[in-house]
Amino acid sequence: MAPRRVSPRRTPGRGRRPTKAAEAIMTETDEKSQMTPFARRVYAVVSRIPRGRTLTYAQVAAKAGRPRAARAVGNLMNCNPFPITKVPCHRVVRSDGSVGGYAWGAAKKKTLLRREGAL
Repeated sequence: MAPRRVSPRRTPGRGRRPTKAAEAIMTETDEKSQMTPFARRVYAVVSRIPRGRTLTYAQVAAKAGRPRAARAVGNLMNCNPFPITKVPCHRVVRSDGSVGGYAWGAAKKKTLLRREGAL
């Protein structure tokens, strides 16, 4: 018998399907068990940032449901446990337009953003 097709979960309040990366983040058992619900929402928001686009830490915090948690978003991006292809944390920049911090250095972040056409 063929496996039954299950419709993907919808993102609460948005009516859009999560990307494959966001779905993986929401369902991975090892990382999920150690993450707060806010952290899961932040990683899901960042995983949906398209190539060539950026969001600020404040925008990510607002989309994750906590508009005053921009610093918490920065800390989560610094501790990103997922590969760059799943959660592209380099696409999150500061509100003043500067690149901000990056675990592998600001120069690497600028290089990645230039390669994607975001700078």
